[in-house]
Amino acid sequence: MKSAQLAYSILCDDVRLEVGNKLSLMGIFENVFLPQFPAVLLRFAAVNHWVGAGDYETQVRIISPEGKDIAQSSQSNFRIEPEGYADNVTFFANVSLERAGRYSIQTFIDGRMVAQRPLFVALLQQPPSTLN
Repeated sequence: MKSAQLAYSILCDDVRLEVGNKLSLMGIFENVFLPQFPAVLLRFAAVNHWVGAGDYETQVRIISPEGKDIAQSSQSNFRIEPEGYADNVTFFANVSLERAGRYSIQTFIDGRMVAQRPLFVALLQQPPSTLN
């Protein structure tokens, strides 16, 4: 019987595959602060770590505060060997963010949503200017 559980999901700026099949995650975040809106996130990744066994199809979607689908990955297939694990890395590029608010990152496996995590997007507050 096949089964898969999402052990964790991490957002970061970039991912590298290192010697020994290790992943290096750079710039882990859960909040984004931008100087103005609308804005564009040039590049970031969603890293999902799965445990279980079997063959699966996964997809990641980004949802606006209004519930609108603003970006989605293509569907990708992966395998988890018995009593094993699999890491699935999804890169996004040029994601448009129209306003500040609570966006959602949704993770799907075999067409059903298994996780939804918030991505808080806020306006970067400029420090008050000081006159000498």
